[in-house]
Amino acid sequence: MSFDRKRGGRHVALSSPGFLVGLVGSGIGPSLSPPLHEREAEELGVRYLYRRLDLDRLQMPPTAVGELLAAVRLAGYDGLNITHPCKQVVLEHLDELSPAAAELGAVNTVVLRGGRAIGHNTDWSGFAHAFDRGLPDVARDRVVLLGAGGAGSAVAHALLTCGVGHLTVLDVNAQRAGAVAAAVSSRFGAGRASGGDLTGLPQAMASADGLVHATPTGMAAHPGLPLPAELLQPRMWVADVVYRPLQTQLVRTAAALGCRVLDGGGMAVFQAVDSFRLFTGLEPDAGRMLAHFAELVERSAGDVSVD
Repeated sequence: MSFDRKRGGRHVALSSPGFLVGLVGSGIGPSLSPPLHEREAEELGVRYLYRRLDLDRLQMPPTAVGELLAAVRLAGYDGLNITHPCKQVVLEHLDELSPAAAELGAVNTVVLRGGRAIGHNTDWSGFAHAFDRGLPDVARDRVVLLGAGGAGSAVAHALLTCGVGHLTVLDVNAQRAGAVAAAVSSRFGAGRASGGDLTGLPQAMASADGLVHATPTGMAAHPGLPLPAELLQPRMWVADVVYRPLQTQLVRTAAALGCRVLDGGGMAVFQAVDSFRLFTGLEPDAGRMLAHFAELVERSAGDVSVD
């Protein structure tokens, strides 16, 4: 079975079998993932439906991710993207983890195939690609990572993959930051990372080449700066993982001070590229998805969210 859809004055043939995927998280109503995935599928001539499963709208806690996973498996879904605050909670409900997801202890992509739920992590590869593309020549000797949750764990792995000399991981939970630092040090070499709570932020920032922010601060439900503005210096570079809004308060403040900045858009697109490939087995066009993402951001500048 196939059908045609007219777009931009031309007909695109969409053929079966199609794909049914979804996004699970809190406050995901304005997420750009559904139109980003669906548009690329249309370009490739594939039927593709991407649904939002918003915990806030469903009035369900993060721990209900297991119930949702069971429900979508019965409904015949091909996969799920998982976002805040479920990237770690979902682990216990999966049948298998990819090597990267097992190492990172966080999943943002679940492939449902052959009766099994397999967890992957495309956050780390998405950030690594975006970082190398957007800040290719910045100093990387000493970097501060703010946030040690699911996104922070992935970004820590990506940063050391990208050649950061020493990474200081800081979080409201010192134990969680220490665990992320110990994990990446075990993979990349002793002493490559250290962890602590936010009391260590002023000292760490004083000698840092750059800052990566990986907490929900800056999203609609968590507005504001994730650290005191006076800790930012023009000599630093600053990267944010939040992409809705693209110009977070952190990105705007850092840019106004003269810092080189990287918004969260690149990570959002490149993790989507990798997720799409896992869901479909098809090769998406990253350049086309970047261009479509820019269109989507421009059209929906008033909305805010993050994946």
